[in-house]
Amino acid sequence: MRNCLTLATTLSLLLSAVSSDSLADDNLEEGFVSLWDGKTFDNWQISENPDSWSIKDGQIIANGPRSHLYYVGELAPFKNFVLKVDCKTEPNSNSGIYFHTKVQGEGWPHWGYESQVNNSHADPIRSGSLWSVVNVMQKHIDDGEWWTQTITVKDDHIRVELNDIIVVDYHQRPLQPFDPEDYQRYLSEGTFCFQAHDPV
Repeated sequence: MRNCLTLATTLSLLLSAVSSDSLADDNLEEGFVSLWDGKTFDNWQISENPDSWSIKDGQIIANGPRSHLYYVGELAPFKNFVLKVDCKTEPNSNSGIYFHTKVQGEGWPHWGYESQVNNSHADPIRSGSLWSVVNVMQKHIDDGEWWTQTITVKDDHIRVELNDIIVVDYHQRPLQPFDPEDYQRYLSEGTFCFQAHDPV
């Protein structure tokens, strides 16, 4: 079954610590910088199954076995930020946007949070969720339509918006001991990555 996520060229980031003057793009909102050149995977690193990723018509397409696309450019690591990603899914797609994570060669990312991208997959946890932390069960977006997923992190506070709808407004619990066999879902700092989930 097809499992396809499309990310548009407007992959942009607002960072208070970065001067946008040197990275200006006329198509971006004021104060934002682009993390992608719209053409290549420069500054991005693909984990296992690189054929799960392609670029077509200025869009990143995820379609295939499990793989993750990590930002490895000079702006990383990130702590406090506003990330905007334009997304579109096909039926049964399941993906995610990770933040405060670390580059891994294979497997599911063990660090940071995943903001779910899923509007119709059998997994009932829908787009905008902080997967396994704050699960959104209500569908706000339909497959085949573009939306902007905005993730805002400020210290211990995470907010996720789908277009202008706030679906997550979460303050992190005090840090608990980390079990290395489990996943570390805590804010610290790190990079971003996109997920190509296993086909279903």
